[in-house]
Amino acid sequence: MSTTYLIKNASVLGGDPQDLLLRDGIIADAGALGPVAGTVVIDAGGLIALPGLVDLHTHLREPGREDAETVDTGTRAAALGGFTAVHAMANTDPVADTAGVVEQVWRLGREAGHCDVFPVGAVTVGLAGERLAELGAMADSAARVRVFSDDGKCVSDANLMRRALEYVKAFDGVVAQHAQEPRLTEGAQMNEGELSGILGLTGWPAVAEEAVIARDILLAAHTKSRLHVCHVSTAGSVELIRWAKSKGYPVTAEVTPHHLILTEDLVKSYDPIYKVNPPLRTAADVEALRAGLADGTIDAVATDHAPHPQEDKDCEWAAAAMGMLGLETALSVVQQTMVDSGLMSWAGVADRMSVRPAAIGQVEDRHGRPLAIGEPANLVLVDPAAKRTVDRTGLASLSQNTPYQGMELPGAVVATFLRGTATVLDGKLA
Repeated sequence: MSTTYLIKNASVLGGDPQDLLLRDGIIADAGALGPVAGTVVIDAGGLIALPGLVDLHTHLREPGREDAETVDTGTRAAALGGFTAVHAMANTDPVADTAGVVEQVWRLGREAGHCDVFPVGAVTVGLAGERLAELGAMADSAARVRVFSDDGKCVSDANLMRRALEYVKAFDGVVAQHAQEPRLTEGAQMNEGELSGILGLTGWPAVAEEAVIARDILLAAHTKSRLHVCHVSTAGSVELIRWAKSKGYPVTAEVTPHHLILTEDLVKSYDPIYKVNPPLRTAADVEALRAGLADGTIDAVATDHAPHPQEDKDCEWAAAAMGMLGLETALSVVQQTMVDSGLMSWAGVADRMSVRPAAIGQVEDRHGRPLAIGEPANLVLVDPAAKRTVDRTGLASLSQNTPYQGMELPGAVVATFLRGTATVLDGKLA
């Protein structure tokens, strides 16, 4: 028999306090509630209640790199970060380009039970960019894949990208593009600009991202199919997406927490912890990304959680792997950069970190729902007044490549509920 929870005085989406009764997997009652027999009462005074967060861009590494992360450890980290659903990227080993592999990841997620895992299918076989993967078979599988991406590699062949967009229309899927023109980024190590010249590192120019986004916007308009732009990182990209939306084209986009707070100046340290793809950009880019997220041009915050074992990061810059952790710190970074700065309300956070990503991933029947009677009890309680200093040794991920080591960040996830079952209580795994 599942536990029944009575959450008292939670500020729903930052609004007036109310009570929430979680029973049998749903929000059974809400408002000003009296004592309810047989419940576990949670005093949520001062806490914000949000729908459970949904991540469109998580690397769980399993199968193939279980030394970096497993489905179990990655979803533990997700729950601690307030997530009730993650979309697991396809660049595993073997690549998730068949029904068999996506079903394996999906089943591992169900067995772990910390949050729902929705596998992302590869667009092309082996991420090689040469021929389409089994998109229909993955869509029809038990995993019901709706998001397809070669993340880490751009689908640079325009005709192949067009065919992918046409194919996924049959089941209202979406192609999530890692926008990187390969010839313009050969050997790239950091953002291209004055600093890359000073440091002697090969630059990753903004136009390499923007050129692909521009092309794909036109392809999405031509095919009338859904395009999602992964980890937007430049001011020019924001303008392109704003233009696409003004034309009514079916284009959505995401930004990572680290691109909202970190800049290329950190690369001066030559510390590979700051090596990421796309690279950290300028302060002007960060400002444009924040503005784009605030006005809704950018639909979602997605972590691009990319765990790497120490040996893949503890080496010289040029040899180091790209990527950084994000699941356990995402909400705090968004609070600091968007809420505490006055750019966004908590209702806006719910929209960009739960409602819209759930809709993009086609899981809006289960996640990103209103916190109302009869809805699935997927929610998170956040203490916005808390502060914590990030300690990489205390993270749930198998890897420790967080760029926030030693930083004090605001906010803390106090509790996470998945279908009314606590996955996190008092800030710890339940």
